[in-house]
Amino acid sequence: MALDRNSVPNDLNAFWMPFTANRQFKKAPRMFVAADGMYYTTSDGRQVLDGTAGLWCCNAGHRRPKIVEAIAKQAAELDYAPAFQMGHPKAFELANRIIEIAPDGMEHVFYTNSGSEAVETALKLAIAYHRARGEGTRTRLIGRERGYHGVNFGGISVGGIVNNRRVFGSLLAGVDHLPHTHLLEQNAFSRGQPEHGAHLADELERMVALHGADTIAAVIVEPMAGSTGVLMPPKGYLEKLRAITAKHGILLIFDEVITGFGRLGSAFAAQHYGVMPDLMTTAKGLTNGVIPMGAVLTTAAVHDAFMQGPEHMIELFHGYTYSGNPIASAAGLATLETYKEEGLFERAAALAPYWEEALHSLRGLPHVIDIRNMGLIGAVELQPIAGEPTKRAFQAFLNAYDKGILIRTTGDIIAMSPPLIIEKAEIDQLIGTLADVLKTLP
Repeated sequence: MALDRNSVPNDLNAFWMPFTANRQFKKAPRMFVAADGMYYTTSDGRQVLDGTAGLWCCNAGHRRPKIVEAIAKQAAELDYAPAFQMGHPKAFELANRIIEIAPDGMEHVFYTNSGSEAVETALKLAIAYHRARGEGTRTRLIGRERGYHGVNFGGISVGGIVNNRRVFGSLLAGVDHLPHTHLLEQNAFSRGQPEHGAHLADELERMVALHGADTIAAVIVEPMAGSTGVLMPPKGYLEKLRAITAKHGILLIFDEVITGFGRLGSAFAAQHYGVMPDLMTTAKGLTNGVIPMGAVLTTAAVHDAFMQGPEHMIELFHGYTYSGNPIASAAGLATLETYKEEGLFERAAALAPYWEEALHSLRGLPHVIDIRNMGLIGAVELQPIAGEPTKRAFQAFLNAYDKGILIRTTGDIIAMSPPLIIEKAEIDQLIGTLADVLKTLP
């Protein structure tokens, strides 16, 4: 007897789910069984509009033919090849395609399997780079409050989201944090980059004075902080960070796991804001979320610092079993082709004003204390229930799912980042349904 694909498994106990209220979920599971274009199909046969591109991943939408075909063809041709002292053509082809759309000055790609691994790689590269140049005292890493840089030890050490850090011990030594840029009282309901907050970058000068520039390897920030609730960089902030890091010989790392591949209307946030880092981390949109893959992009200066000594010797003792995996590489190539053929980055830029107007139409609804937007990203911040933080936004998430839209919540903030293929009518549907949800929240 054929299995019914729409059935809910009868035992949910074995799977310990990530970043999930497991007990609540398993009492009332929410199951997706199929996806196409802008919509998921639930186990009970309903259509749910994807307002989050899965998890900031599926920028080209779901079940895209070119990507599906590329994966199937590659699996039949070359399923796996080692990347240690060996190679396969598509990994090199994809790296060149990434560099073609990357900011001028980015010249090399180091493959990982996720955004978390990309961050770990970037941090290791930064420390090793200074050592290779004879500045081995530069080991200190600077992150930022409310930053999200994955879940490995390096990432949570430079990250600044308390629940991701507080139960995992002392973490890495030699880490400091810049203040976050969320100035709610001054910048509430800003459209795009807020006016106030550039001065917060000057805090880096204080850290240089405290620790000594010769001890600091790198500063890592999300150009736009996503997972913490969509925090925009104030006008002039990123430019100041770039100037200060360059002045003191500190590497600047942009974590573009969320902002990469068209989310803001440019290939990368670095181009959108006109600020060039030394390293960039990417993942998610690289393969449209279909196959795990991440990458670190570096300048020639960073790469070339390692290319010393005898040519038969390994220059960097780092990498992953699946770095540049053939199927992931094929998926990445097909994804970039889809972005280009359909002009999805340009489409995101063109839709951004309509998205902004729709999003800010929610101002004045119950519990809404702030709205933020840039490109095809938006956030609605809610007043928390006294003594019960996160509860109101989580209820909004559940109600939205029941009404046929997928949103994401972090704390008491609703975050949205729809696939770049979204139509204006679907923006209306997403925001209109969210308005209905907000009107009925306790």
